[in-house]
Amino acid sequence: AVNRDDLEVKFKRDWCKGCGICVAFCPKQCLALDEKDKIYMAKPDDCIKCGQCEQRCPDFAIFLGGKN
Repeated sequence: AVNRDDLEVKFKRDWCKGCGICVAFCPKQCLALDEKDKIYMAKPDDCIKCGQCEQRCPDFAIFLGGKN
């Protein structure tokens, strides 16, 4: 089993088209779009690493990965 504490939400901002789907589906409202309509983690301490953002992103611009 994967320990969610070993994961973090990662972004490929150049792939993000600013559709806002991940923002809409985040159950903790952690995500937001910046002034360039690119995704960023607005409230990292609230993130539960549920993976909804990764599942919903049509452009694979956001994913759960291992911490580096």
